[in-house]
Amino acid sequence: MSGLLEVIDGGIGNSIQDTGRFGYRHMGITVSGALDSWLARCANALVGNAPDCAVIEIRAVGPTLQVTHGRIRVALAGELSATITRASGRSQQVAPWVSVTLFPKDRLEVAFLTGGTAYLAVSGGIRSPLQLGSRSTYQRAAIGGIDGQPLMSGQSLPCASQDHRQYHEYHSDPWSCAGGAACTVRVMLGPQHDYFKPQAIDTLLGCEYQVSAQQDRMGMRLDGPPLAHLTVQSADIVSDGVTPGCIQVPGNGQPIILLADCQTVGGYPKIATVISADLPLLAQMHPGQTLRFAAVDARQAKSALLAREAQWESWVGDMAFGVHNVAALYNDPTAAWDYVDDQSNEECDR
Repeated sequence: MSGLLEVIDGGIGNSIQDTGRFGYRHMGITVSGALDSWLARCANALVGNAPDCAVIEIRAVGPTLQVTHGRIRVALAGELSATITRASGRSQQVAPWVSVTLFPKDRLEVAFLTGGTAYLAVSGGIRSPLQLGSRSTYQRAAIGGIDGQPLMSGQSLPCASQDHRQYHEYHSDPWSCAGGAACTVRVMLGPQHDYFKPQAIDTLLGCEYQVSAQQDRMGMRLDGPPLAHLTVQSADIVSDGVTPGCIQVPGNGQPIILLADCQTVGGYPKIATVISADLPLLAQMHPGQTLRFAAVDARQAKSALLAREAQWESWVGDMAFGVHNVAALYNDPTAAWDYVDDQSNEECDR
């Protein structure tokens, strides 16, 4: 059964993202996808979706959505909340890490996000058109999402509608893999670390850097001790491939970490690359936050990724299912009978 949401207010900095657009970098097409892939997975799990379903990525002012068709389960993952205004006019506060079901004419207003990244998942995922195998929005090329644009007023977001008997909700403890106020991000050196003076490696691994306000989905500039190139000429290279996580260093010595919407080639030398397990940490860093770098090898990077996957499996295993959705019971005249049937079945099971 289909569901449909109308975007009443697109907010600021919000876009449709999934796991990304792979297999087209040789054509100059970026991967895109969720900046914090683990948090996007959490949001999907809270509404019963597969991990790769498309979600709404929230980076600043949250969107306002209204149900135009179907019963739609939603959930927030991240440090923000929302308000539901039911068709009856009654308001309800919605916390993150718990799902809730919306009905036709219900309105969801997501609050302002003070920093970092959060996700809103809906039942069945946002079913915008697939483009090159992904629904992820890449605004610079106007592909993915809805007409390649960020969330905007007047857009319609197709999704799935919940079965009318599903009156239990998911809830969980918050997902966390961050390192606190001063976060340590693991990197593998290279591929052009030999374009820098030896003390530059010591500086990168031994000093603190601050996240600057100059950041978007393409990259994040850092402020801190400059990293000295081997020669003046070493500050520029023949453009070669880059990926999310690469740390480029232009002539001023201040590092730039490339993120999900980064270009496919670049002409600045890359002193190191953030490992896949830690790349989502960058999505949660606020301007002014401090970070440090630690070097690991390929074996350690793989082990870290496997450990993160195991942490995710444990989180999903601990997620609870069984909170009765009282609002849903009041909104559907047949719900009370379903609720009685469910309670009777539970008694029989005992």
